[in-house]
Amino acid sequence: MSTTKLIPRTSSAQEPPLLIKTLLAQSLKYEPGREIVYRDLFRMNYHTFNSRVRQLANLLGKLGVGAGDTVAVLDWDSHRYLECFFAVPGIGAILHTINIRLSPAQILYTMNHAEDKIVLVHEDFLPIIDALKGQLNTVQTYVVISDKAYTDPSAITVPDGFAGEYESLLAQESDAYEFPDLDENSWATTFYTTGTTGNPKGVYFSQRQLFMHTMGLMACVSAYEFVSFKSAKDVYMPITPMFHVHAWGFPFLATMFSAKQVYPGRYEPEMLLKLLLKEGVTFSHCVPTIMTMLVNSPAARQFQAQLSRWRVIIGGSALTKGLAKAAADLGIELYQGYGMSETAPIMSLTYLNEQERQLLPDEQVEFRTRAGRIAPFVEIRLMDDDGNFVPHDGQSLGEVVARGPWMTQGYYKEPERSEELWRGGWLHTGDVASITPDHWLMIADRTKDVIKTGGEWISSLEIEDLLSQQEGVGEAAVVGLPDEKWGERPYALIVAKAGMSPSTDAIREALQAKAERGELNKWYVPDRIVVVSEIPKTSVGKIDKKRIRSEMKDLLIGG
Repeated sequence: MSTTKLIPRTSSAQEPPLLIKTLLAQSLKYEPGREIVYRDLFRMNYHTFNSRVRQLANLLGKLGVGAGDTVAVLDWDSHRYLECFFAVPGIGAILHTINIRLSPAQILYTMNHAEDKIVLVHEDFLPIIDALKGQLNTVQTYVVISDKAYTDPSAITVPDGFAGEYESLLAQESDAYEFPDLDENSWATTFYTTGTTGNPKGVYFSQRQLFMHTMGLMACVSAYEFVSFKSAKDVYMPITPMFHVHAWGFPFLATMFSAKQVYPGRYEPEMLLKLLLKEGVTFSHCVPTIMTMLVNSPAARQFQAQLSRWRVIIGGSALTKGLAKAAADLGIELYQGYGMSETAPIMSLTYLNEQERQLLPDEQVEFRTRAGRIAPFVEIRLMDDDGNFVPHDGQSLGEVVARGPWMTQGYYKEPERSEELWRGGWLHTGDVASITPDHWLMIADRTKDVIKTGGEWISSLEIEDLLSQQEGVGEAAVVGLPDEKWGERPYALIVAKAGMSPSTDAIREALQAKAERGELNKWYVPDRIVVVSEIPKTSVGKIDKKRIRSEMKDLLIGG
């Protein structure tokens, strides 16, 4: 780093740190009358929300939470979770968002590893906590969360050893609280990401990183308008769990904007649709699985007019052309986002420039199903196996490596894995991609999912994209399985659209015809296509290719 001349500093001058409390403070300045809604059970404005956040800060202090302590949350997506997003880091503590879809053994590992001190737990997850209680090494007390607080408080049961119920405890606290100035590098949040081997890995983020990620999102959606999100007219509802990378960081931005927010709790199709229509939701994000369920639902056609105002960012897995077209037929505007737990997560997002916006909807699909254009303030390069950079020519493939102001600095208590993640000074994603000269990122595959057949590398994502466009196919997954002659060959699982019975022979013949016409490499035609009722998914809704390879190998290869 070059030596520069630093600015003179007056002894009494102040330079405020970049803190989460600053994001919260903006919510009272301009539109504090806008609402935050939880299912059909609870609604409040930003005046009330700010009061509740300060009450929660006082409650946590009374329960013994101090700076540097870890507070764990097991809840559905809710206003309570949003309050924790601000109150816990606001007092200098660490928010541990527990992935409720992990196995009990994995949850136990993450809670002990994170050294949780206080646990806020929805009553739906009490059986998990009951089973783990005797093995939790650092937890001192619990708070139960119950939706009955909004319908029938007398029906709530507070288990033995719990401090009480969330709403009743909150009501006893003062809403006078002055959030302290903290070092902006103070640890703010932690959560755990699962890999193919070993225990879940703990990633962590500072106040500064989350502040800067929020600024990056704001640049994306409000300045450059990758996906337009304006608080004056938009209503935000996440359909990505709040335990998963802070619901992609959008709750921080929506709160700073004092935008109307809607939290659906447990994901139930009827409730999601009800909130979507009643509350006028215009902006969401979700994994492809959720969107596939929606567009394949016969009920969706009945509400096409209302759905036409809805813009949705798809992440977690690749957006296929088939899904993009099906959504467009309903008037839903889909965008692709790319990131990972370690990157907080945004690294790229669909951005159509002035020329691309002039294209017809069918022509735009090619761009909307790419991984997006590289986000502001993020640097992404491609690297080969020898650590050399690969040209951004739209053709050359390499591993995606990144730098940016909001990327995790490592894995908690795992120095070797942390160094592996950041080898050579770049965060290694494990994804193989190409990048065009105009900054479009096109993911080819995960390094572990690239299919190596007959000396050729082929992308499982590209084959899935082709399958998604075949008649009657609602969802597809492709894996490589061992082959004595070719090394590996692709095999495919498909799920039929409701009321349809796609012919696997016809699909293979259609792909074979493409290969014969020179439109497709012959290696890409799967050796076998099997129709299944459901494709295995991970805890955050991604296609679980490890499970497919291990558990469904015989089904795929067998006759």
